[in-house]
Amino acid sequence: MGDVLAGIHATWELESDALVIRFDRGIRTPKLFHALRERRVPFEALASVTLAPGRRGTVVLHAVPRPGADPLMEAAAGQLKEGSDPYRLVLPAEREPLAEQYRDELRALLDAQPGAAGAAGYGAYGDGDGLDGLHGVDGLDGFGGVDGVDVFDGVVGGVVPADRFLVEPPSGPQSFKAYDGKATFDGTSEVAFRWSWTGATSEKWKAGDQVFAVRDLCGVEWRSPDGVDGYLRLLLRDGARAERPDQDPACVVFGRYGPVHESLTFAAAVLAAIRGGDRVPVPVPVPVAVAAGGGAGEAAGPEGERRDPGVVAERIRHLGELHRAGLVTDAEFSAKKAELLAEL
Repeated sequence: MGDVLAGIHATWELESDALVIRFDRGIRTPKLFHALRERRVPFEALASVTLAPGRRGTVVLHAVPRPGADPLMEAAAGQLKEGSDPYRLVLPAEREPLAEQYRDELRALLDAQPGAAGAAGYGAYGDGDGLDGLHGVDGLDGFGGVDGVDVFDGVVGGVVPADRFLVEPPSGPQSFKAYDGKATFDGTSEVAFRWSWTGATSEKWKAGDQVFAVRDLCGVEWRSPDGVDGYLRLLLRDGARAERPDQDPACVVFGRYGPVHESLTFAAAVLAAIRGGDRVPVPVPVPVAVAAGGGAGEAAGPEGERRDPGVVAERIRHLGELHRAGLVTDAEFSAKKAELLAEL
C-alpha cells in the first residue's frame, strides 16, 4: 500500500482500507478543492473506478462513490461541473499506462468490499456524473429507476446503496452569505438564517430571523448557485414549506452570492448531522425548477397580490436608516425602494 498517483489539482494515495485524496492549493485549483483540502474515502464507500479519455490530451480516473456514502455528493445530486468533481483525477495522456495500473489495483481492492460493483464497472452510474435528483433523500426504496439507472429493492445499477454516510462531512461550524441573508450552522444541532434587509422578501422579513433545530429537519435541497435560481432549502419534518424559495423562511436564495465551495459544504454538513441521529428516515421530495417568474431576486408576489402597506413602509424606513448610515449605496437604496413600492 501507500501507492501515490499525482494528477492535476489532486493526488491519490492508497492506504490499507481507504483512498486518500489530497487537493492542491494552487491558483487554478477549484475553490471547492481548497475547501475540502483532504478526503479519506473508505473502500466500502466506493462502487468502482473508471478510466476514460479526458480533454486536451488528458485521461481521467473516476472513483465512483456508492449512493448514500458521501454527504457532499448526496447534497450535490449531480450538479457539480466535471472540473469540480472531487472524485475525478485528471492526468496527462502519457501517464495512461500508470493510470491503468492504478485503476486495476483499486478495482481489485473494491472487489472485496460488500455492496460494490468492483471490476464490473458499476454500469450506468459509473459512466455518469451522479444520480440526478436524489440529494437530500433519506433512502432510495420505492424508486423504479433514475436517469436510466435501474433500482430494484434498494440496489442501484448492481450496487447496494450505503445505509449510512461512510465519508466524513466537512467538520466544525459553517457559514456563508446568500443574496437574502446569512446562513450559519453550529456544526451539531442548530441552523440559523439571518435575513438581509435589502435582499429578503417581505414574507421573510415578517417571519423574522430563523433558527432550526437539526432534530426537526429531514433533509436539505441544494440548487447550485452556478444557475440563476440557486438556493438552499431546509426540509422540515412536519412538511411545511412555501412554494417559492424567495418566500420560504426555511430557504436562502443565492442570487450572485453563495458560492459553490461555501454553500455545498454547508449543505453536506447539515445533511450529515440530520442523518447522524437515531431518527427514522423520512423520504423528502426532490427539488424542482423554480416556477416561471419566481426567480431568486424577485420580491413581488403573484400577479394581483398586494403587500401590507405598513410592512412596506417599515422596510423603507429601515432601508433609509441603512442608507444614511452609509451601509447602502445610493443605487442600492433607489433600486430596493422602487422594488418595495412596487409591492403595494
